[in-house]
Amino acid sequence: MRPADWPPVVLDLDGAVGALPDERRIDLAQDWHEALRFGCGLARIRAFGGLLDARLPAFDRHGPVFMGSGDFHHLSWPLIARCIAARGHTAARPLRVVVLDNHPDNMRFPFGVHCGSWVRRVAMLPQVSHVHVVGITSGDIGLRHAWENYLAPLRAGRLTYWSVGVDTRWARWLGLQARFRSLPDADALAATLYRVLSAHRQPTYLSIDKDAFLPSVVRTNWDQGVLSAHHGAALISALRGQLVGSDVTGEVSVHRYRTAWKRWLSAGDGQDTAQTDAALPQWQAQQAAFNRVLLGQLAMAAD
Repeated sequence: MRPADWPPVVLDLDGAVGALPDERRIDLAQDWHEALRFGCGLARIRAFGGLLDARLPAFDRHGPVFMGSGDFHHLSWPLIARCIAARGHTAARPLRVVVLDNHPDNMRFPFGVHCGSWVRRVAMLPQVSHVHVVGITSGDIGLRHAWENYLAPLRAGRLTYWSVGVDTRWARWLGLQARFRSLPDADALAATLYRVLSAHRQPTYLSIDKDAFLPSVVRTNWDQGVLSAHHGAALISALRGQLVGSDVTGEVSVHRYRTAWKRWLSAGDGQDTAQTDAALPQWQAQQAAFNRVLLGQLAMAAD
């Protein structure tokens, strides 16, 4: 499929997504940036889901959705729900979800949903067969943070972590070792998952947080993983003929939270999004170039 036949949508929440060919850009920064960034209550994200239904083109009339910083990754939840509704997925005809991310995004969060907790919501949807989170190098799935992971989707066999360089032996104590695929390096991870995705074909939604990639590929607002550009290309190509929807986050942007609790939680996760770096324009130009590459690869996979 040509990108022009599958035009991208930009949910312009933080002004960080560069221009894309044939894009449809929806300006949401003034009303939704602070409200959604990092996390929000369930009522607010449901309201945002209603806005998507009202302002996005019909599901089969647009391509990947670009959302800005990875601080907005929880918006994948209403986007995936929209995909399920539009395509009529059911428990008998489910959707598979693949997430490229340096973090599990399955961590406990008591205040609604945030960019690090949304995967549980998706994994437990009856219309979703399985969620694969791919490219984790974060200690979030190590022993020290084991208690913070939601265990229900792992125990139910609905979620698998694919990681490099993280000691996950604690999962054996809970009988969850099958849900933790620990590979020695990025090459082994990409090759193994390529075989799995190619062999078990089914409709798949792909969510990409670019913090899964090395900083030499793109710079993001978060600590980053070990995937190179060719690893991402291989995994996208494995989904050719299976890809039914996608979104992309992981831009680098600057924002100072007005709400103290968001400043506190963000700092606790090692972020300082209010800090401006002189290299920011260079990083954003690099991001824009990589987005155009991803757009072309995703369009080919959707053929």
